[in-house]
Amino acid sequence: MKIILKENIENLGFKDEIVEVKNGYGRNFLIPRGVASLATKSAVKVLEENLKQRAVKDAKTKDAALKTAAALNEMVVKVEAKAGEKGKIFGSINTIQIAEAVEKLGHTVDRKYIKIRGEQIKSLGNYEADVRLHKDVAATIKFEVVAEK
Repeated sequence: MKIILKENIENLGFKDEIVEVKNGYGRNFLIPRGVASLATKSAVKVLEENLKQRAVKDAKTKDAALKTAAALNEMVVKVEAKAGEKGKIFGSINTIQIAEAVEKLGHTVDRKYIKIRGEQIKSLGNYEADVRLHKDVAATIKFEVVAEK
C-alpha cells in the first residue's frame, strides 16, 4: 500500500514522501493517527503541486541548515553536570542537555533529532552526537562533559 506521510516518522520517511508500507500498518496505525493518508491519484497530484510551490522555501531552509551544520561541526559544546570526585556524574547526559547547551551558543536544534553515539554518558570527558537539521543535512556535535562549579 502506498501512503503519503504528513509528518516525519523515524525509520520510515519524511513529511510529504510517498512510501510503501504493509496494509495493516498503514490502515490500522498510520492513517487513524493522522500521520499519513492514502496515495490516490488525486492526492498525489495535489502533493506534487504543493511540492513545486514549496521548493523555493525549502532551498532557503536547506541553506540555513547547511550553515548551522558547518558551525556545529567546528565547535565544541560544554555540558555541565554534577560530578563526584573520580569523574563520575550523577545521572546521565541526555539530548535535552545537549540541545540547551547548543542553544546557549546561538543555534537551535530539535532534541528529537539528536542521537548520542555509544552508550549512556555517565562520566566526564569528550563525546560526539549526530543531529539531523534537515531532510538532507546532518551534523556532528562534539561536546565535552565538565563538572559544575
